[in-house]
Amino acid sequence: MASSITGPVPLPNSRYDLSTYWGRVKHCAEISDPTMLLNTSTDVENAKRTIWDYRNGVTNELSPFFWRAKKILDSTLHPDTGETVLLPFRMSSCVLSNLVVTAGMLTPNLGTAGTLFWQVANQSLNVAINISNANKSHPLTTTQIATNYTMAVTASCSVALGLNSIVPRLKSLTPNTKMILGRLVPFAAVVSAGIANVFLMRSEELKKGITVFDEDGEDKGTSKTAALYAVGETAASRVINATPIMVVPPLLLVKLQKTRLLKGKPRSIETLANIGLIFATSLVALPFALAVFPQRQQIGVTSLEEKFHNLKDKDGKKIEYLEFNRGI
Repeated sequence: MASSITGPVPLPNSRYDLSTYWGRVKHCAEISDPTMLLNTSTDVENAKRTIWDYRNGVTNELSPFFWRAKKILDSTLHPDTGETVLLPFRMSSCVLSNLVVTAGMLTPNLGTAGTLFWQVANQSLNVAINISNANKSHPLTTTQIATNYTMAVTASCSVALGLNSIVPRLKSLTPNTKMILGRLVPFAAVVSAGIANVFLMRSEELKKGITVFDEDGEDKGTSKTAALYAVGETAASRVINATPIMVVPPLLLVKLQKTRLLKGKPRSIETLANIGLIFATSLVALPFALAVFPQRQQIGVTSLEEKFHNLKDKDGKKIEYLEFNRGI
């Protein structure tokens, strides 16, 4: 993110009001814009220079060129390290990266092997996104990553296979209801494993705390309370993010299969319709889901540990709020 570029001049967080939900929706639509993947390394370097000039007083103009540069960096750089996030794991790649695995998981009548394959693929992608975008206060070791990944995969596969075996045996339900519930099994598996994934992959943050900053971006120490907020909200956001994408397309597909559009059509047409529904839903719903919780969040010092209660800024004034990067 652009906030990783240093300088004495505070950087505006967004051209939109991030204290409002609608402002965050418009901001999230920008950072998840797939066209940002077309930016070259030269574009990124030019954007860094533009933001550096602003932060160091070379220019004070909030021009369209400035906002374009900030959009490029917000969708490309990690907010803590300033490093370029690997392309498939950037927020701007979220829709495209998840399209294939989501379509795979929502394919009707997968069977045991297909269910296992796509759940493993989905958790592998989740772990890669977590590692690439998580708060970097306490990076995990390779052993911790491998252990947590194994546990997340086990959780998702267990839920998916367990529900797939239970739903057909619910004799009190009509065949149509069983079919709908069967289509929603991937959603239950993704949500369960997604929550476990976040807490497992970010367990070190909960144990040791995450870095909190003042309004000028100065490091003020680590806080376990801030870590609990960050990880808890991220886990909740996984549920919110998954709900429209994993629920709306399969239910719409069930309806379409009963109409002339898909009834009696080849399996390939059904697959294309499924992918189209997932892609459209993702593009529309993702910004609304991402905007529920702010990415860089303020928290009152009285809500943190006692060591933060009497901090002062560079002008000697008592600090009332600190900030932390929630991660994704």
